[in-house]
Amino acid sequence: VQLVESGGGSVQDGGSLRLSCAARTGTFRSACMGWIRQAPGKEREGVAAIHTGGGNTYYADSVKGRFTISQDNAKNTVYLQMNSLKPEDTAMYYCAAGFHLSSSTWPLSGMYNSWGQGTQVTVS
Repeated sequence: VQLVESGGGSVQDGGSLRLSCAARTGTFRSACMGWIRQAPGKEREGVAAIHTGGGNTYYADSVKGRFTISQDNAKNTVYLQMNSLKPEDTAMYYCAAGFHLSSSTWPLSGMYNSWGQGTQVTVS
């Protein structure tokens, strides 16, 4: 599956952005689609994930109530709506696809098989 992210940019503290992840080849049906971010000098962090088959969603505690992950199966696209952004949300955001992930494994970057190129989010 080839994944292409878009929607990153620079916003002020408290602002909003919506990231998109489109599957250009293949499909993400019955996959777990995750958003993973990495800030300079830090390890990758699972932000949110969605099971495209059942619609179950997962969020990191740091983004609960502020970020929303959703999907549009007709467009083979997953979205991450980010509201009330904070400077600590600044990172490169990657979209990734994996299978057979659970509520305990979705944050682990090593569980994902396909990755997008990343999109930068900067909050100041």
